[in-house]
Amino acid sequence: MKKMGRILAAGTACVLVLAMAAWAGAESSDLSFVVTRDYNGKPIKNASVILHPVNGRGKQERGGFELKTDTDGKTSFNGVPYGTLRVQVLAPGFQTYGEDFNINQAQMTIEVKLKRPSGQYSVYDDKNNPSAPKAEDKKPPETPDQKPQ
Repeated sequence: MKKMGRILAAGTACVLVLAMAAWAGAESSDLSFVVTRDYNGKPIKNASVILHPVNGRGKQERGGFELKTDTDGKTSFNGVPYGTLRVQVLAPGFQTYGEDFNINQAQMTIEVKLKRPSGQYSVYDDKNNPSAPKAEDKKPPETPDQKPQ
């Protein structure tokens, strides 16, 4: 039932975008997205592709749409008005992708290659200080019944 609601919402959104573009006389584009792994080119299914319009000052506008990729890593959206569009792609186990695109053709394909997460650094890691005590070297504090005799 949730899936049907999402399809209905997406369909309604498409109709709204098409109606607004036609009303404004603006040109629109049919966008296709392909989301793959950067290290082997295999598709990523069920990735979230989030679209946000960007105004002339480079600020993200309110609203937007979320699409999901199929088993081939593909999704599409028709009737996107020409202009700047912010695209974000999220998938579990991969770095978040984000980029602004100038939508200026009747049909466009946007290919996104997601990377694996890179190492994270912490100010609490003391890997550069070899004399720092290691976790296994630290002893728990003594309790009253553990006093040496």
